[in-house]
Amino acid sequence: QVQLVESGGGLVQPGGSLRLSCAFTGSGFSTYAMSWYRQAPGKQREPITTITNRGTTTYVDSVKGRFTISRDNAKKSVYLQMNSLKPEDTAVYICNANFIGNVYWGKGTLVTVSS
Repeated sequence: QVQLVESGGGLVQPGGSLRLSCAFTGSGFSTYAMSWYRQAPGKQREPITTITNRGTTTYVDSVKGRFTISRDNAKKSVYLQMNSLKPEDTAVYICNANFIGNVYWGKGTLVTVSS
């Protein structure tokens, strides 16, 4: 079975950067589309970025130009480089894997952007 474990969250000041990692255990990583979701206090969980098995990326407008998703199939990992962080980026960031309806979720890692 597939398991996802996020890491890299923490406290950062506005304008700072963080790099999140999601480690994938199990088979078939290279076939999965990988996404990052986030859930901020008082808000619904939302997808913010996806990278397909082919390497195509998509971003929501709120993070486009600031965040970059990438994957390393050899390491079975997906990353989220977050730059120019804003207080409104504060959320639990959750890793997601999806392949033909097989969906897996990580537990999330907390990112707090505050002075």
